[in-house]
Amino acid sequence: MRSLMKGRSMHKRIAVVSFILVMLCLSTLARADANPLLGTWRLKSFVREVAGTGERYNQLGDHPDGYLSYSSDGRMLVFFVSGDQPRPRNEPSDEERIRLHKSMLAYGGTYSVSPGRVVHHIDIEWDGRRLGTDQVRFYAIDGDTLSIKTEPNKSPVDGREGVGILMFERVKGSRPQ
Repeated sequence: MRSLMKGRSMHKRIAVVSFILVMLCLSTLARADANPLLGTWRLKSFVREVAGTGERYNQLGDHPDGYLSYSSDGRMLVFFVSGDQPRPRNEPSDEERIRLHKSMLAYGGTYSVSPGRVVHHIDIEWDGRRLGTDQVRFYAIDGDTLSIKTEPNKSPVDGREGVGILMFERVKGSRPQ
């Protein structure tokens, strides 16, 4: 009789543990499906619209390059370079280093997402000016195209007040399954 009760108890424990594992897996999948930003996005354009005048210009030149990545663990990374970034053949000179520095943007941190809005909580950055800040972005997704508009801010590249309007294309195979 005792061994029968032990067997039932063990089966109940296995059933409970199995149920918990299944629920954890399902909740992880649900979170992944609820976050359309997950994956890696390649920068296609970065237009800056100047406050007051409405003037628009390409923030990082006509052919910027870079990536924006959102992971399921709540971390994000940005790395952008100008399409006309210098390409030194040897160790860059101090002048070339200045031009290289001015031709890029990079930061990372955690993020929180809600429909149409994502906040980047910056904990590392290429020049340190926005460390510890929250950068609000408004997004829309159409198929494999992501558009992001920033809140009004000073450009980290040229200091002009305005908004950034960025277009991305999903890197194929980067969305978690």
